[in-house]
Amino acid sequence: MNDPRARLDLTGLTTGPAQVWGGIRLVPLLRAEPVTDLRLHQQLYEGEYGSVRIHRDIHYTSYVPHGFVAHWTGDGSPAAAYGTQLGDPPPERMRLPRLRLAKRLGTDRLRFLPLHLALEGYLALHFGGPTIAWEHWSAQALRRGLSPREEEAYAGTRVRGLADALRVFEIHPGQCGVLLYTADVLAAAFVVPHPDDYRALHPSLLLDLYGELVHHYALLSAPVPDFRADLGGSGIRTLADLRAAAGRADREWAAFHDTAMARDLLTAEYRLRTVHRMGRFTLGRFLPDFRPKQENHLGETITDADGRVLYLKTFRLSEAQVRRGHLLDRLAAHDWHLPAAATALGLTEAALGLRLANAGFGHLLRQDVLDHYRSRARRGGGAGHGLSR
Repeated sequence: MNDPRARLDLTGLTTGPAQVWGGIRLVPLLRAEPVTDLRLHQQLYEGEYGSVRIHRDIHYTSYVPHGFVAHWTGDGSPAAAYGTQLGDPPPERMRLPRLRLAKRLGTDRLRFLPLHLALEGYLALHFGGPTIAWEHWSAQALRRGLSPREEEAYAGTRVRGLADALRVFEIHPGQCGVLLYTADVLAAAFVVPHPDDYRALHPSLLLDLYGELVHHYALLSAPVPDFRADLGGSGIRTLADLRAAAGRADREWAAFHDTAMARDLLTAEYRLRTVHRMGRFTLGRFLPDFRPKQENHLGETITDADGRVLYLKTFRLSEAQVRRGHLLDRLAAHDWHLPAAATALGLTEAALGLRLANAGFGHLLRQDVLDHYRSRARRGGGAGHGLSR
């Protein structure tokens, strides 16, 4: 991929005090200066499953419970919050078959499906398949590439404790986002431009998609500890002392959170791809470098002209999803030449072939080639030797 690379620029957002419910920890993100010329609201769909027409006879089928509509102004003046405009409001419920993943609803409004833009980028990763007709690849791989692909995810209603946590947690003044942890593993990030948007969209986290890791951690984990600040009561004599100690505790918590708990999300570089231009704003999505045995997030953003993130949704990949992305990246980097990719990964060619099969890509290889790799493995011919780098 030749997409530009960058970190997530969350300038303008500060970390607030966390709240805990069982195995769920929510960390609020606060804006001192809300963005007023970009606003988001939600639109619900009929039914929980649907097919979105992308182009002619091509359909995208998935769990699609809701969409976001971005409304912006071209001159920097405030955009009206949803429901306050004069005139007839747009319908709150829409039918799916005529929709695209991102579609203009006017000169200053765009409807898109949250997280589906991001997941589409993952499902379309190296979608064309082998670009050179190496002898290892099947005719199907050369003709159809990686189509079709599918991945599993869980609705927020299936994440244990999330519904109760969203119901009882306090929404802070100025809150424009949240970082969601299950068993203190970062599950998702959600950021919007304006506090009023966040208040309206806070329950929508139940309608989002979450990875296998997130679901299992929430299901199996014990309650996580609540971090309580020690204000050093012996040195506090006045309200000013108490205010200074509380401010110091807030800063220490924010520094700990940003440098430890959210470090992998905030310090990683991502491959960015523009989806739609919206005046001075840009709707885009990003992919990680698929680092095995590390934290990997993909997502979508709306950024301003300076690259500052005003809207963000992320999806944490499972280890199996990371391995699939890593294999596809390595193959594409070596022009889909199996021996060259195997050498770069520190594997034998047969080991790489079997790893592809185990990752669900066995149908891309010629059957006689795959049978040969399996025969070598049964004979102990070294198909399992080598370590991935």
